[in-house]
Amino acid sequence: MIRIGILGGAGYTAGELIRLLLNHPQAEIIFVNSESNAGNLLTDVHEGLYGDTDMRFTRDMPFEKIDIAFFCFGHGKSEAFLREHALPPELKIIDLAQDFRLECPDNDYVYGLPEINKEKIARARHVANPGCFATCIQLGLLPAAGMRLINEDVSVNAITGSTGAGQRPGPTTHFSWRSDNLSVYKAFSHQHVPEIKQSLKQAQGYLNAAIDFIPYRGNFARGIFATAVVKTDANLEDIVRGYEDFYKDARFTHYVDKPLDLKQVVNTNKALVHADKYGDKLLITCCIDNLLKGAVGQAVQNMNLMFGIDEASGLHLKPSAF
Repeated sequence: MIRIGILGGAGYTAGELIRLLLNHPQAEIIFVNSESNAGNLLTDVHEGLYGDTDMRFTRDMPFEKIDIAFFCFGHGKSEAFLREHALPPELKIIDLAQDFRLECPDNDYVYGLPEINKEKIARARHVANPGCFATCIQLGLLPAAGMRLINEDVSVNAITGSTGAGQRPGPTTHFSWRSDNLSVYKAFSHQHVPEIKQSLKQAQGYLNAAIDFIPYRGNFARGIFATAVVKTDANLEDIVRGYEDFYKDARFTHYVDKPLDLKQVVNTNKALVHADKYGDKLLITCCIDNLLKGAVGQAVQNMNLMFGIDEASGLHLKPSAF
């Protein structure tokens, strides 16, 4: 069994992670840490876990009893935590924040996108889990980069569900504001753009184009639906073959030969990708569940790779029929 500790255990991502790990055949949760909820039942916060566990949140962090720690902190807190705490050198870590996603000589974190880094993840002790928007947009664009098609600026639009904003209420997350509403935020300045460009450069060998990303807040709870426009004279049939070849061994990412919709992926660890051509414009569509393939589903996929077990273990999730 893989013995697990979860830090920052009270948020949406931690709740989804606990749900997955409780049903994982080779995982055992040893502790779920939360300073603000210490002593409370997990079900006091994550009410969807009623009947599944009687565990309580704890302030304790017995790292010597676990094989891997999941950091579910807010962005910027993982790096601070590691400065303040001494962890066993052999302990594996998967960080779900953005602190270590960009390559840096000061850390050994592997970027946890299995579609391009599976072998590195399998050998890694520390993995930086990708961002949700970054995962969706990269999976749409990486095959094009692999074919060296990204030579001009790329226009990207993506809409995300309200769970992408986290569990703590804010002015743009309340139901009365979000319902029947749509809005743009962080246009051209979203924090996931640097990691997207890092991976595209890895796949293409160079990147001289901008990623002009406009994110939208959607009036639904979960999922990301992204479109990207790449200018190219390449033939669509050749592009489709390139996409199918790029993902032929990917466990959860699939090229689909018809237009997509969000319900095909919600509540799963899947990413679906479709491409079409309009003159010299290649339209790429990709959709994922932001909490699963965009966060903890991918984190469990990475854990499986790190421990040499079936990549899909604990992740046989099915979308709703409606």
